[in-house]
Amino acid sequence: MSSETSVPTGTAAPHGPLRVGLIGYGLAGSVFHAPLIAATEGLRLDTVSTSDPERQAQARAEHPQVRTVDTPQAVLDRAADLDLIVLASPNKTHVPLATAALEAGLPVVVDKPLAATAAEAEKLAALAEERGLLLSVFQNRRWDNDFRTVRQLIEDGTLGGIQRFESRFERWRPQPKGGWRESGDPAELGGLLYDLGSHLVDQALTLFGPVVSVYAESDIRRPGAEADDDTFLALTHASGVRSHLWVSATAAMLGPRFRVLGSRAGYVKHGLDPQEAALREGLRPGTEGAGWGVEPESRWGSLGAGASPRAGGGEPVPTLPGDYPAYYAAIARALREGGRPPVTATEAAAALRVLEAARLSAAEGRTVRIDARA
Repeated sequence: MSSETSVPTGTAAPHGPLRVGLIGYGLAGSVFHAPLIAATEGLRLDTVSTSDPERQAQARAEHPQVRTVDTPQAVLDRAADLDLIVLASPNKTHVPLATAALEAGLPVVVDKPLAATAAEAEKLAALAEERGLLLSVFQNRRWDNDFRTVRQLIEDGTLGGIQRFESRFERWRPQPKGGWRESGDPAELGGLLYDLGSHLVDQALTLFGPVVSVYAESDIRRPGAEADDDTFLALTHASGVRSHLWVSATAAMLGPRFRVLGSRAGYVKHGLDPQEAALREGLRPGTEGAGWGVEPESRWGSLGAGASPRAGGGEPVPTLPGDYPAYYAAIARALREGGRPPVTATEAAAALRVLEAARLSAAEGRTVRIDARA
């Protein structure tokens, strides 16, 4: 497909805040999207779609000005009164709902993963380009505090040439929770590879560019589990950097969130960005001010050469504040002023090519090559 060279703008209202329709009010919709939309200057959460009466009541309690409807179609029927659709619905609905929204003339933000395959993502990107509409994927983890810090250390040359990049999202959840996210039905796109793996692959591509080969190991370890809950990916980038990525719900001892090894120094960081926990607790960027996304010095990562952070070696590196609000601020700016969204559908397709290769590699026990020019 052609590259995204046009300027998708959508149908933004000329005056007043941009009106947002949110489809889905589960974890993604209620904890991430709705609070961040509400905290973004120039955006207004207008309509929420959920068929669950309790979630409708929750949405009205948390956002008193919002209207609630039962179905995604009821949101799309209000296309003339909206400026943006956000999809926080189950993975299997992303492609049909994004297609319907674009065909209704509305810009779209889709929670990751955009689609099941790169081909589907490219088809959506082509439709958005044809209609001159914004299409973006919510990859909020690009604005994690630790990832922002890693990116800065790489870009300013502190670490030298990067040789190996290790990144983990590990949890200890020995009992499956159930639901579509852990379903074994291929149509549901459940499992950790497409869930947390989408974030890790996106981060690796953002830092080091295209991938030329993928090796993966993917297992279902917990009794009663149906989808992958312990997966490892080894990526070789065209640049020569090797990325090792872990996603697991069965890690009894958690590894570092990041270990980045360069020709001059290495950086190790434990723990998770504090923004998700804050959002789950009901804290909001608009009320926390300068304290949003900030972590204490005790949680900073360590920089050193030949040092062991666990033995007290290395120097502490202040962690940059996490900044999830930056995503929707960039969406509002792109809709008002034109230009590229903060995460493009083409970038999502590149990540999906890696995820597809990882699934094939794990199934067949072999390394899978990718055309870096794709």
